[in-house]
Amino acid sequence: MMTQTAHGGRSNIALIKTLTYLMFMMFAMTTDSVGVIIPQIIREFRLSMAQASSFQYVTMLGIAIAGLLLGFLADRIGRKRSIVLGLVLFTLNSYLFVIGDRFAIFIALLFFSGCAIGIFKTGALALIGDICTSTAQHTSTMNMVEGFFGVGSIIGPAIVIRLVAAGVSWEWLYVIVATVCASLVVIALLVKYPSTRPTESEPVDLVRTMKMLKDPYVVGFSAAAFFYVATECAIYVWMPTLLAKYHGSATLLAAYALSVFFILRAAGRFLGGWLIAQVPWAGALALLSLCIFLCFLGSVYGGINVAVYLLPASGLFMSVIYPTVNSKGISCFEKSEHGAVAGVILFFTCAGAAVGPFLMGLISDHFGTPRYGFLLATGYAAVLFVGLAANWSLNPARARLQRLDISEYAAVHS
Repeated sequence: MMTQTAHGGRSNIALIKTLTYLMFMMFAMTTDSVGVIIPQIIREFRLSMAQASSFQYVTMLGIAIAGLLLGFLADRIGRKRSIVLGLVLFTLNSYLFVIGDRFAIFIALLFFSGCAIGIFKTGALALIGDICTSTAQHTSTMNMVEGFFGVGSIIGPAIVIRLVAAGVSWEWLYVIVATVCASLVVIALLVKYPSTRPTESEPVDLVRTMKMLKDPYVVGFSAAAFFYVATECAIYVWMPTLLAKYHGSATLLAAYALSVFFILRAAGRFLGGWLIAQVPWAGALALLSLCIFLCFLGSVYGGINVAVYLLPASGLFMSVIYPTVNSKGISCFEKSEHGAVAGVILFFTCAGAAVGPFLMGLISDHFGTPRYGFLLATGYAAVLFVGLAANWSLNPARARLQRLDISEYAAVHS
């Protein structure tokens, strides 16, 4: 395995963080634009809602597979090499979108795009542990990273809307993102990363990753990530379709509901970096998950006239949950295992992002309205709340996080 040395790369911490922030912002521009692309491809290829949801779950499938099967690369070949490899593959794949003219071609490109994201994202997530001085700072930094992801979630859909309004295909979003990604490759090659050295422990390979699936901390935090993301994806994948038939007094809000959701989520994540440093994280997540559940419950029973307000507002409550769950799950392990752990949690994250919206699409098709899909999503939110409330009550990770604060970060403080 590998462990961080005390020297090397400390003068580049600010630049490394900035590069990490930009990476997350960049790929969010594509993954979180699905909600505004789906209505376009439904018309273009005459798809059902279940078929159109493949634009979401195929990408997530690629990320999940790469996270689980290749996450250990960040520990074996190093953070920098895995990040550069993933970014190069993502850049080349994204440029190919302009030559696509069939639905099957786009599906294939989205899958390989997901694989590339899975490679550089696990490298970036492992890198965060290398540049932080405590598990608390790790969580704060993760919230900042996801805040920039939230910014990308705003920019991407806005670009698609502008392209479509100008009569230009949504495919050019991927060309724009590929160009941004190419510049990040150059920066990543020039930046000096914290150095690592091998240790005498077990080999860094897929077998070790599979063993982690038996660890209760991996299972618990991965389950929380799964149900959170399934709940979140209900908003950015299907909310535009749900609100498409809204004709009430809040038509302007309905038109920009997804943008409002992303803005609130991004703002909340930037604030979350400060919030989690001030209050106990377990209690904060339990309370916020309750608010999310109430937003979904009110939307289902109040109908579209209530959903137009509550669903976008849920973004503020969602903001802190995923980066904190992800951070605490990764922080429950030694830094030399952060790449593999990040890959496992990423697998369940993407499983939630793929399975959740797909099942919603199936149910919506069966009953003829997306309202029933959101009834299922309310169930996702309920499970998330129950799990995080139990975590608040029992707080099983407290002792392990305290121990690793000493064993993994003491050298950084000295």
